[in-house]
Amino acid sequence: METNQITGQIIAAAMKVHTALGPGLLESAYEACVAHELRKCGLQVQTQVVQPIEYDGVLLEAGYRLDLLVEETVIVELKAVEKVNPIFEAQLLSYLKLRKLDVGLLINFHVPRLKEGIKRIVHNFKDGS
Repeated sequence: METNQITGQIIAAAMKVHTALGPGLLESAYEACVAHELRKCGLQVQTQVVQPIEYDGVLLEAGYRLDLLVEETVIVELKAVEKVNPIFEAQLLSYLKLRKLDVGLLINFHVPRLKEGIKRIVHNFKDGS
């Protein structure tokens, strides 16, 4: 399945969850529900995936966790905050670099319409950066 199809299914699942639950819950609740919806669609979903960093040739556990990793291809960071801070985008971009992946979604459920809370982040790791 190509990346755009995967992100489309993730967004559809998130919208279904947001429609059913609305804003105001904890991130963990949205995470569990979105993961459930994606698994119902037959997608491979991992939650709270440990992301080590490589430093000085050694992999170090530094406390980083990806909210969702879908099909080993797309990282999804979920938020339930009043205002999306630019550091959230930087964090997702760093996760993409560490994992050597191209696409991530930052989804904030604390909005009246979920469409306003979705941001796609792209990093082409193949260019060497």
